[in-house]
Order: sequence, then structure tokens, then C-alpha cells
Amino acid sequence: MRLAHTSQPVNSMWCVLRIFIGSIFLISGLGKLFSPYQNFLYVIQSYQIFPSWAEALTARVFPSIELIVGVFVILGLWTDWGLKGAGILFGIFVIVVGQALLRGLPLESCGCFGEWIHLKPQTVIILDSLNLLLTFVLLRKFFYTKKFSLDSYFDKV
Repeated sequence: MRLAHTSQPVNSMWCVLRIFIGSIFLISGLGKLFSPYQNFLYVIQSYQIFPSWAEALTARVFPSIELIVGVFVILGLWTDWGLKGAGILFGIFVIVVGQALLRGLPLESCGCFGEWIHLKPQTVIILDSLNLLLTFVLLRKFFYTKKFSLDSYFDKV
């Protein structure tokens, strides 16, 4: 018995999930970019993992990286690279927040979204782990993930 082709709502679901992942990075990057960089620097310092020069560099560069990854994933431009970047970022977040929890650092908020959204590290590690898993699924289902994207548009041109 042969299964019918995937229906349009299921195809659209992959696009919605791609936009969801991209939106996380878009909001996160914008939240940090619209705040003084010292706010994010303080968050990075509270994780106690980088030397001071790397903390300052990360505070200045990381929000832009998040914003770029978010825009590329939402638009579906270089989608595979954008999703791989999102996966790497989620992996970094899980490691950084996980080590802070294991070390018992007194973090009230993860600082993930700047001043816009405050989440406890215990919540964030679960959400980031689930988003990392979702990103891997989107990469595995790349044929469907790429639907309704600039990549698919440019493939036709």
C-alpha cells in the first residue's frame, strides 16, 4: 500500500516551525542590540566562563550574529546554513546554561532576550534543548523546510 503525498498543511507546518526558530534569534538579537551593550556584558560576566577580553567581544558581536541567523532562517535564505548556525547557537546555549546550573551560579535570568523577556536558567535549558532538537528535525526534513523560502524561489529562477 502506498501512502498519499504529504498534504499542504503538513508542508506549511515545516515553514511555520522554521519561522519560529528564526524568530527566537531575531527577537533575541534585537533585544540585545536595542539595549546598551553593557547590559549583555554583565549577563556574560555572570556565567564566569570567558576571560574579560572575550566577554567584551562576545557582548558586542553575538547579538548581531543572532540577528543575522534569525533573518536568514525566517526568510529561508541559505536556509541550510542558517539552520546549522541556529543549531550551533542552541548547542552553545545549552552548554553555557548547563555549566552555570551545574556550578550553582546565582542567575536570576538567563539574559537570552536582553531586557525584553526574562527566563529562569532552568526553563531556558529545557527550551533550548527542545529547540536544538527541532532544528535537527528541520535539517532532516530540509526538502519541506525549504518550502516557502527565498531559496526555493531562487531555485526556480
